[in-house]
Amino acid sequence: MDNIGGVIDFVMNDKCAAGTGRFLETLAGILEIQLDDVGNLALKSNNPCVMSSTCVVFAETEVIAYRAKKRPTEDIVAGVVQALMRRVVNMANQIEIKDKIVFTGGTAKNPGLVKYLEKELNKELLIPDEPQIVGALGAALLAKAEAKQEQIGAK
Repeated sequence: MDNIGGVIDFVMNDKCAAGTGRFLETLAGILEIQLDDVGNLALKSNNPCVMSSTCVVFAETEVIAYRAKKRPTEDIVAGVVQALMRRVVNMANQIEIKDKIVFTGGTAKNPGLVKYLEKELNKELLIPDEPQIVGALGAALLAKAEAKQEQIGAK
């Protein structure tokens, strides 16, 4: 942030579902677990599966293969969450990381992803109380500020 709290730089996944909550939703469905349980289940793993893809279609194939090999669900989930973490870290490495990182979006509510990210980035993440609505809140505040500027200009 700059001296008055403005965002200097940010990065966002815009290519596919890899790097979004939809990735976790799809894979939770395949594993027949609740999305809210994914993060805590990942933290119980002692031997995470290695997921070579962050593409939901290819990762789905890997998850099914690990299930067929009777790998524990927590190891599969940890592998999925770690694959997502690697995708986020790759995006974060595209910008200069300063002192603080604010993690927003629904995946910020996933304790496994948060812990893996903090460990990999060697930084504590700042997470708003309701991280999934931060983008909408920012858009509303921006619209309000622009409307106010239009009113001032019309006078």
